[in-house]
Amino acid sequence: MTTEAGRRRATTGEVGMGSGDRTMAAGRLGGTTMNDQAGPPGRGGWLDRRLDPDARLGLRLTLASLAVVLVLVPFTLLLVLVKTSFPPLYRLDEGVANTLHAYAVTHSGWVTFLEAWTDVFGPGTWRVVVGVAVVWLVIRRAPRLAAWAVTTITVGGLLGLGLKVVVDRARPHLPNPVALAPGASFPSGHALNATLGVGIVLLLILPFLTHLQKIIAWTVGAVIVLGVAYTRIALGVHWVSDVTAGVVFGVAVVAATTAAFETWRRDIGRRPAEPHLEGVEPEAKAEISPKGRAHGHKH
Repeated sequence: MTTEAGRRRATTGEVGMGSGDRTMAAGRLGGTTMNDQAGPPGRGGWLDRRLDPDARLGLRLTLASLAVVLVLVPFTLLLVLVKTSFPPLYRLDEGVANTLHAYAVTHSGWVTFLEAWTDVFGPGTWRVVVGVAVVWLVIRRAPRLAAWAVTTITVGGLLGLGLKVVVDRARPHLPNPVALAPGASFPSGHALNATLGVGIVLLLILPFLTHLQKIIAWTVGAVIVLGVAYTRIALGVHWVSDVTAGVVFGVAVVAATTAAFETWRRDIGRRPAEPHLEGVEPEAKAEISPKGRAHGHKH
């Protein structure tokens, strides 16, 4: 009986050990599962999530935000230099203005060309062009794309006017002026609106263009913007720093609204896009093209 009782105790102990082993194994399994759910250490912070290669939206929007900030750096620097009357900038502005004005005074035909260019590609033209594009987008049932275009041209223009009031910089005062313009000087409204208009139009039409056509379109757009900037200096109504600030600020506004639109695209499950190559919404090609569906498609 003693031997049989001992065997029963030993068996009970083995069973207990087996239960303990199973409990420890379950604990290890539960610990592994919890660790797996918690994810790798150091990846829970905001910066890690934004730069995670698997989170393609976060990475792209972070890079887009950095691009906007980088574009605004030279604008902010120019603003500070203008407000503090930085001597080297003052000499550059005055020297270029005097040189170009001296040529314009003795070449009336050149002045006529400059005036034509600055009027054809002036703010009013871009407002009309963007307005027509917006109407077309609404007809084709692309309201959010239309809202992006309206927001970009409107917000950019209003911010430009606000900056003029705040900075309140005087325009050049040159002998025998060949042109006159009202209001403050910094930043150049013509340069700003040309940048906004060209940026909006290009980002709308890029989905319809071939690779070569895209290169040509960007080149033509750059020529238009730089041409407007040049005419404003050569006509004696703006300083170099005025038109530079207008172009830089326009690029920043277009970049910011495009990044915001990209956020919306990804929120509804669309693939990441490269706006400078594909346009602000590549999927719009089939919807807003004259050869597309008869009544478009709601976004």
